[in-house]
Amino acid sequence: MRSVCPWIPSGKRVRTILALAGPIMGGMASQNLLNLVDTAMVGRLGAPALAAVGTASFANFMGLAVLMGLSTSVQAIAARRLGEGLTGELARSLNAALVVAVIFGAPWAALLHTLVPVLFPLLTPDQEVVSLGVPYLEARVLSAVAVGMNFSFRGYWNGIGRSTLYFRTLVVMHATNIALNWVLIFGNLGAPALGTEGAGIASMVSTYAGTGLYIVLGLRHARSHGFLRVRPGQKMFRAVLGLSIPSSIQQTLFAAGMVATFAIYSRVGTAETAVANVVLNVVLVALLPGLGFGMASASLVGQALGRGDVDDAARWGWDVSKLTGACVALLSLPFVVLPEVFLGVFLQDADTLAMARAPLQISGLALALDTAGLVWLNSLLGAGASRTVMFVSVGLQWVLFLPLAYLLGPVLGFGLLPLWWAQVGYRLLQALVFGLLWQGRSWASIRL
Repeated sequence: MRSVCPWIPSGKRVRTILALAGPIMGGMASQNLLNLVDTAMVGRLGAPALAAVGTASFANFMGLAVLMGLSTSVQAIAARRLGEGLTGELARSLNAALVVAVIFGAPWAALLHTLVPVLFPLLTPDQEVVSLGVPYLEARVLSAVAVGMNFSFRGYWNGIGRSTLYFRTLVVMHATNIALNWVLIFGNLGAPALGTEGAGIASMVSTYAGTGLYIVLGLRHARSHGFLRVRPGQKMFRAVLGLSIPSSIQQTLFAAGMVATFAIYSRVGTAETAVANVVLNVVLVALLPGLGFGMASASLVGQALGRGDVDDAARWGWDVSKLTGACVALLSLPFVVLPEVFLGVFLQDADTLAMARAPLQISGLALALDTAGLVWLNSLLGAGASRTVMFVSVGLQWVLFLPLAYLLGPVLGFGLLPLWWAQVGYRLLQALVFGLLWQGRSWASIRL
């Protein structure tokens, strides 16, 4: 039954969305909690350590994003097969993605580990930041195989509506990471105090722990769906790669764009880089739950298309975006009215705290539309439109935002605030473009 008001989803649809998105959002919240704890722990080491970990984290994201597109392909194909009623075929795409993650991830990790000392100094002129960031990043990139496998499992569990298993695994991973951070960063329980390197090792070990748990859950809950039983076949490998490659390119270039953004901030100042790192992590409190809603929408869209119901698929994209915007608006309001409450946890210097106030308020005002855009982006991915998403995302970031940011920062010397306005503005434009693409329904003709 449709809602009486066309702007409000019906109660049944809201319950369906929350049942799928709730565990995903819980997982995203735990991810954000991990980021905040990491930032708070590393923040005790000073602004250079914060700048190093912030820059290295986005560099790690860029290096491993080539494997993250596996989640998009597995989720879209598994959701479509569930809608078609082919339960014995659900894990075929997962099996294919896991093979790709191992075959490509292992040599990729070795290559990245070799290149880190050469490439990371290109991201910042501050030698103290370099010395702190290199060992952290060297440890993080060794988790490439685990990242590819974990994202494959994430796409599978979300695609078939078992997002609670994804949530449980993330909680275990993050609890492991926080405990290891406490031990390895500060040298507790007799361990050496490794500083930023300890934070990197903790993240790497916890990622592999998550992979082990995912495999156990797969053997317990997905064997009847063909997990490690059904051969993927050439057709499935082509389907997985056909969807994951554009998504991986998009995510890699997005991550590269974030690394370039931090490189621009570093040329404005070390304090500005530290502020950008802190504000982005705080903003993720609201942004990551929005991404969780987007993943739920991708699954609901894929399942509806598997049933052959295009109108229902379109309604899911709109209904989830409305619910997301309302929830995120409430979550982000405290950022606007009480920014110091959140920033003071991470920034002790009064001048740096004052510098961070306006960027957090600006982001808080824009988050509702930004996260609605994430829902439309993920809805398009759920429909199989990964190439469209790639072109829009890469084009707006690399053709519009980054040249403008470089002009405003290093060239004209306008400082942090104009850079932040440019970053928020490009995100809002991207949200509007994805909304128009969802309205156009060209995605409805894609076959998987």
